[in-house]
Amino acid sequence: MIDLKLERAKADLALGKPVLIFDSWSREQEVDMVYYAGLADEEAIYRLRTEAGGLVCYATSSEVAVRLRLPLLNEVLAKCDEWKSLLEKGPSYGEKSAYSLWVNHINVRTGISDRDRSLTIRKLHEVVSLTLSGLVDEARRRFTSEFYFPGHVPILISRDLRARKGHTELAVGLAALTGLEPSVIFAEMLDKGTSLSLNKAVEYAKALGIELFEGAEIIELWESYHGS
Repeated sequence: MIDLKLERAKADLALGKPVLIFDSWSREQEVDMVYYAGLADEEAIYRLRTEAGGLVCYATSSEVAVRLRLPLLNEVLAKCDEWKSLLEKGPSYGEKSAYSLWVNHINVRTGISDRDRSLTIRKLHEVVSLTLSGLVDEARRRFTSEFYFPGHVPILISRDLRARKGHTELAVGLAALTGLEPSVIFAEMLDKGTSLSLNKAVEYAKALGIELFEGAEIIELWESYHGS
């Protein structure tokens, strides 16, 4: 049954449609709307900010981040004595942040519009594709020459699902399971005053005819391919 969901999700993501991911009852208890970044057009950004509502994030794998030398922000802050105390606190579920740099592409106007963010994300995807194809030096050159910091698109770095089970890892893991590159965008789904409930997210998914995965389903599939 999960395999059939995966096949449907693969078809949807490859057509530029979203899927939904609920992490777990023991973590954030939130649902994120997820798109494959290679097809992140203005319509995708518009839906993420109007129908999901949370922060629009870009995520890729730790393998890509290592090759591009992308830092985790908490590792950068750890080197600054004045800000170390900020790292001693965190969310109740105890996992470290996945945030890296926040960037804009050099060809955007202000960086925040649907058009600007989709451009930044598509160009990030191109850099990731170059990295995965082995053209790492060219990928680094393009990243350092075509983007600036700070910007309006946060890059998140996925850890191994055995170490962290957040939406970053679940979304990147799902993309990998479908055979797509580890390059995704997502935003938390919100309701008035709070996160959207799982029940409402299920209704939303049914109305749109898209797939909703619970984190445990993705982890089960991931472990069947990679081992627990």
